[in-house]
Amino acid sequence: MMVWIVFSVVWIFALMCPAATFAQAIRFQPQGAAAAGQGNAFAAQADDASAIHFNPAGLTQVDGVQSLIGSTLMGGSIKYKSPVGLDTRGDLGGSITSPPPSHFYVSANLGALGASTFSPVTLGLGLISSFGSNTRYPVDGPFNTAITSAALPLIDIKPTVAYKMNDQLAIGVSADIYTFARVLGEGQIEQKQVGAGLFNGASVELNGTGTGAGATVSLLYTPLRNSAGKPIASIGLVYRTQAVVPLSGSLLVNGTKVADASTNLVLPQIYTGAIAIWPIRTSEREWKVELDVEYVGWTSNRHLDVQLSSGGVIPQPQQWKTVTVVAIGTEYKWLNPAWLPHWDVAVRSGYTRTEDPVPDTTFNPGVMSLPSSTLSMGAGLLCKGQGRFLGLAPCGGTSAFSPKGIGLDVAFQEWFYEPRTVAGNLNPTVDGTYHAFVHLGTVSVKFLF
Repeated sequence: MMVWIVFSVVWIFALMCPAATFAQAIRFQPQGAAAAGQGNAFAAQADDASAIHFNPAGLTQVDGVQSLIGSTLMGGSIKYKSPVGLDTRGDLGGSITSPPPSHFYVSANLGALGASTFSPVTLGLGLISSFGSNTRYPVDGPFNTAITSAALPLIDIKPTVAYKMNDQLAIGVSADIYTFARVLGEGQIEQKQVGAGLFNGASVELNGTGTGAGATVSLLYTPLRNSAGKPIASIGLVYRTQAVVPLSGSLLVNGTKVADASTNLVLPQIYTGAIAIWPIRTSEREWKVELDVEYVGWTSNRHLDVQLSSGGVIPQPQQWKTVTVVAIGTEYKWLNPAWLPHWDVAVRSGYTRTEDPVPDTTFNPGVMSLPSSTLSMGAGLLCKGQGRFLGLAPCGGTSAFSPKGIGLDVAFQEWFYEPRTVAGNLNPTVDGTYHAFVHLGTVSVKFLF
């Protein structure tokens, strides 16, 4: 068992990098393929190790030890046209973001580890990229004094504990330790642009690193179960606290440091309410429908003013607003069907509506944010017992160090953005019309011990 977990940790650290977020400012929602295939409507289901992110209380539904690892391949572009007809195109750091934003979870029920007294307790650890950005534009573009590239390689380390109070109610708590990935790339927040005024025409870079912390608290209420004890109605409530990440770095002009720089990155508090209903849940088939509603408190992001050691201040007002995210998803599952014995097979789909928190006056193309509708689809396979994963690895090993099940989940999302015309920006070169598209595929592999 430890071999599989160590392999997963090494692999995820090799991939963890700037996440190219593009849906809602700097927030990246796909953190597991099973959820992504349902439009990220998963907080009331939360029945695999990715519950560490979506609803920590759901971790009490995960038996034994489970590890889950995955990545998202994404590509897209941004098209801009100014009021006088100038145009340019940006991307997410390449035709496909590389390395890809990734996720890793491991959970363990203490009862399954032999501590029967503590069987209601499940522990977990997550490593994800829930906030980040990676965008770039031509250096000679029409708004190069505002931005030429931006990167935010922020990762979230999530130690988690969940407690099952009774058959109806479970609670969960996780810490959110936000820091920067240094395995690949610069491992720091960066903003590059062409200078104006005193630095006219020069290459200007602001960078910084830091660590901040927040917390996630949640509950899972299951008022109805079937005769086998499985939920047929569940309600999830999740609260993520605001977190402040103090950043310390440098102001560089043409590659030369001219001053130390510091600011605070404020991440929003998020309220999530979710309800899941299983119209069908038998020993042969399951069908779930879920609705999730989130309130994302971006109003806490008032400014990113940079304090310089020279005594100067680079103002960067934000004045973002709170927005709502609505997601609906469904999953249909066949359990050990005659046409594929020793396997569970799932198909999924979903829809997400995301609003735009950024006003015209402080809009920055380096943090692209447009109203969007997301269509999702996905599938899942879980191999158990005498099955063989991909025809090669046995799924039900007898050794304590062999997995009892191996799962593969895949999801595809297409983000449809509404065109946005920016007017009255503090930097007039940013004014104009923006079009964008993004498509992504998420893959997760899980191991059950």
